[in-house]
Amino acid sequence: MTTLVLTPGAVGLSDWRAIWRGAPARLDPASAPAIAASAAAVARILAKGEPVYGINTGFGKLASVRIDDADLATLQRNIVLSHAAGTGAPSPVAVVRLMMALKLASLAQGASGIRPETVALLEAMLERGLTPVVPAQGSVGASGDLAPLSHMTATMIGVGEIDYAGERLPATVALDRAGLAPIVLGPKEGLALLNGTQFSTANALAGLFGAERLFQSALVTGALSTEAAKGSDTPFDPRIHALRRHAGQIETAAALRALMAGSTIRASHRDNDARVQDPYCLRCQPQVMGAALTVLRQAAATLDDEANGVSDNPLIFPEADEALSGGNFHAEPVAFAADMIALAVCEIGSIAERRIAMLVDPALSGLPAFLTPRPGLNSGFMIPQVTAAALVSENKQMAYPASVDSIPTSANQEDHVSMAAHGARRLAAMVANAEAVIGIEWLAAVQGCEFHQPLPSSVALEAARGALRAQVPALDEDRHFHPDMEAANALVRAGRLVEVVKQALPGVC
Repeated sequence: MTTLVLTPGAVGLSDWRAIWRGAPARLDPASAPAIAASAAAVARILAKGEPVYGINTGFGKLASVRIDDADLATLQRNIVLSHAAGTGAPSPVAVVRLMMALKLASLAQGASGIRPETVALLEAMLERGLTPVVPAQGSVGASGDLAPLSHMTATMIGVGEIDYAGERLPATVALDRAGLAPIVLGPKEGLALLNGTQFSTANALAGLFGAERLFQSALVTGALSTEAAKGSDTPFDPRIHALRRHAGQIETAAALRALMAGSTIRASHRDNDARVQDPYCLRCQPQVMGAALTVLRQAAATLDDEANGVSDNPLIFPEADEALSGGNFHAEPVAFAADMIALAVCEIGSIAERRIAMLVDPALSGLPAFLTPRPGLNSGFMIPQVTAAALVSENKQMAYPASVDSIPTSANQEDHVSMAAHGARRLAAMVANAEAVIGIEWLAAVQGCEFHQPLPSSVALEAARGALRAQVPALDEDRHFHPDMEAANALVRAGRLVEVVKQALPGVC
C-alpha cells in the first residue's frame, strides 16, 4: 500500500479516508523547519523567565501555580499520566490511527512548540503500525480530547499498552520490538500532545466516511425497491428538481434515473397504470436523500477545516516569540458536524425502512404478502421488517443532538463543553444500524423484483441483484433468516452495492 505524504494544513478528505482504511502515512519533510522554529521559540520564551500557561504553570484551574525550571519535565509527564483517565472499551484501531495522523499533521504546522524528535516518534509509530490502546470514553470535547489523547501520549513515554503486529503489548515492549524508544517530554510537549480535537475529529470523520457509503448504497436499494413495487420514475424527472434548485436533490434524482435507465420492468407499466402517485418513500427519494447529501457535504466541509487546523493551547508564534492562550481546543464545530451526520444517517435508514414496510404490504406493493410465494404457511419478510423498524428507532434515539448538552468541568474553569467526542463516537453504531436496514431492503427489493420475472430491470440494478444472489438464494419458503441478513449486511459494509452498479453515484468527499 502506498505511503501517504501529509502536507500539514493541506490534507484532503480522501487521504484521511485512506489512512482510516489502513494506508501508512508520514509527514512531508518540508514541514521540518516550522517544527524546529516552534520548538526554538518555546526555549526563548522560557528564557525570559515569565509565567506562560502550560509551559511553566499548572493546568486548567491550576494555571496560576508557577512551576520551577527544575520541575518542567516532571510537569509534562505528570499531565500525561494524570489525564490518561479514560474508561470503556478500546477505540477501534482504525480510528486511533486516524487520530494519530491528525495530531501529527497538527503538530507539524509549527504552532505547538513540540520538538522534532517527539514528532518523529509519533510519525514512526504510525508508519510502523504501533497503535496505542485508547479507551473510548472520557472526553467532553473541550479543553481538547484530554483523556483519549493522553492515553496515546502515555505510550510515547513508555506507559500503557500498544497494539502491534496482532498483539496487545506493554508500551515499552512494543516500542522496543519496533526499534523505537520512549521519550522524555520537554516543556509544553505533553500539553501539545494531549490538547486538541483529534479524537473527536477522527471519530466524526470515520462516521462521515461510513455515511457516504451508506448513502450511495441506499440509492441503489431505493431504486430496486421502486422497481419491485413497479413505481414510477417520473418523480425523478430533472425538470421537477431544477425548479427547487437544491444541488443534492438534483444529483440524487439524476442518480436514480440513471440506475433505472433501460428497465424492462419500468417499461411494462409506463402506460395505462391505474396508479396516479407512489408513496412518499418512493416518490420523495430525491428530496429526502438529496437533503441528506447536502447535510453530509456541509459536515464534510467543517471536518475538512478541522482536520487541517491547529487546536491545542497555548499556540506558539515563533516570529514574535509569543505563546497565546485561546480556545481552539473547543470542539463545537466537530459536535455540530457529528450531529448533522447523525441526522442524515437517521433519515437514510428511516425512509429505507418505510420502503421495506411498503414492499411487504400487498395493499401497497401489489406483491404477495410479506414477499413470500405462499403466505400463511410462510412468514417471509414479516420479521426482517420488524428488525429494520427496531434499528431505525434505535437511531432515532441516538440522533438527539450531542452539541446541545454541556456540563461544567475542572472546577468550573471549563464551564461550557461541546460533547463532540460521544457525539462523534455514536456515529459508528448509527451507521451500522442503518447499513443493516439497507441490507434488509436489498433482500426484500430483489425478492420483489423477481416476482416480475422474466422481465429484467436495468443493467445496473440487475448487477446489484446478481451480486446478492451470488451469496443469498431466493426465499421460496421460510428458512433460517439470520444468515441471509448477515450476508447482505456484510456486502453493504464492504461497499459491494456501490461497486457492482458500475455507475458514478453522488459523493460526499
